[in-house]
Amino acid sequence: MNPIRRLLLIALCFALAAPARALDAGREDVRAFIGEMSDKHGFGAEDLGRVLDQAQSQASIVALMSRPAEKALPWHEYRARFLTERRISRGVETGRLQAEALERAAELGVPVPVLLSIVGVETFYGENTGRHRVIDALATLAFDYPPRSPFFRSELENFLLMSREESLDPLAPLGSYAGAMGIPQFMPSSFRNYAVDGDGDGHRNLWTSWADVFASVANYLREHGWRKDEPVMARADVTEADLAGLEFGKLALSETVGSLRARGVRFDTALPAEAPAVLVELAGRDGPEHRVGFTNFYAITRYNRSQLYASAVSDLADAIAAAAPAAPPPPAE
Repeated sequence: MNPIRRLLLIALCFALAAPARALDAGREDVRAFIGEMSDKHGFGAEDLGRVLDQAQSQASIVALMSRPAEKALPWHEYRARFLTERRISRGVETGRLQAEALERAAELGVPVPVLLSIVGVETFYGENTGRHRVIDALATLAFDYPPRSPFFRSELENFLLMSREESLDPLAPLGSYAGAMGIPQFMPSSFRNYAVDGDGDGHRNLWTSWADVFASVANYLREHGWRKDEPVMARADVTEADLAGLEFGKLALSETVGSLRARGVRFDTALPAEAPAVLVELAGRDGPEHRVGFTNFYAITRYNRSQLYASAVSDLADAIAAAAPAAPPPPAE
């Protein structure tokens, strides 16, 4: 192992083992945050101070956020992590068990397999939703992680507002080490802007209410440009294409169906020539694979800004749809 990497791993291990410490609500930056919450949103300064005094600043969270990124997985390895028989079969089973909630959520225009795929990739259908208290994760990153302190301070603000709006104890919710919450892993700002009360009980519960989960995912995608009955991606043949000037890896839909066809890229779609598109190049086991992503591909990248993520969601959705039993025909009249 590279000596520098070995030292980094040793440092990470020590950080992960370091004990948590109570956040000091008397710190100047914490007091300033409390003052802002009081002035902007009417929070009681003493009450909020008591809440933040119970938050734990955790060195392990900072280590997880700041450790050197592992070498990016090639597409064929990334895809293999998510396109497993277990994940596909669990998706089919979750679809069967939550059929009513899925049917209602799909009325927003997002197909059932895509809704299942998103939560399948995010948390294995709710199996891995995170074990950190959200207040600890966000307070640690807001006050003890300078590189992204403004972002996480905003998320902490949204989390406290969310807790008040939903009548939640801010010390109770659990999530990821970055503060993402529930089965669909919404950050607090996304929760407040896009979460939906799918079961009509007056609350948005992304931890245990499947109706709320699927309605919220569907609403998120719709609000980020999802188009009903349109495809996500199409496989492409670039054997005789002119790819000069194309920049792979970008998420923007900088081409159109017509412009890619004019370059000689061959793919099947019923979308019109003016439909926005992007040519995606993926590192396959036997060489580059090419696909064309459309508006719904871009919508999925708003959930996670990665071509690999959106491609995996698309493939898992296709696999779940293919594995699901066919719906029975309507009864004869």
